[in-house]
Amino acid sequence: MIILVTGAAGPTGAAVTEHFTKHGHTVIGVDKDDVDLLDRAAVQELAARIDAEHGRVDGVVHLVGGWRGSPSFDRTDLADWDTLHDLLIRTLQHVSLAFEPLLRKSGNGRFVIVSAKAAGKPETGGAAYAAAKAAAEAWTLSLADALRGTGSAATILVVKALVNDAMRAAKPEARFPGFTDVRDLAEAIGGLYDQPADQINATRLDLTT
Repeated sequence: MIILVTGAAGPTGAAVTEHFTKHGHTVIGVDKDDVDLLDRAAVQELAARIDAEHGRVDGVVHLVGGWRGSPSFDRTDLADWDTLHDLLIRTLQHVSLAFEPLLRKSGNGRFVIVSAKAAGKPETGGAAYAAAKAAAEAWTLSLADALRGTGSAATILVVKALVNDAMRAAKPEARFPGFTDVRDLAEAIGGLYDQPADQINATRLDLTT
């Protein structure tokens, strides 16, 4: 399979890349130093290059993220919304619009975003973050509707937060309750290929339970 991982430079991207690579798949990892995902033309060019070389894409794992918060609702800084809009929504829009045709060609493609419990239960200081995550979910569900009947699927994986080895090493006393290990996330993404597309398309899978 041909798997595109966006936001690939971090620990989560590394875990997803390792998972698919060890199973013999081709992983194309991109980060901001490779392609500016806020530049729609650059993303379209990336899709065209992958199309020319491989003829399809079998997975898009969109890992571009970020977090901003405030001490209270009334002290929300709307500049945080601007930042989160670009990171969590605009990059998703560009990537999904460019790669939906290649997922159709696959016939067994998976488009995945990682969302947060906060999208369904916003807290007082997290309005901008929760709203951006909720918007990203809605956009992904629209993509899922576009993929319906194609054999490909768009799925939302929900976490409280992610944890990796570096975080544990930095805080050995911390327990990170409810957090999802990046390796478990990678396994969950890989497991989406074991399920029929019509059963996981437009679904919100909670990894915290």
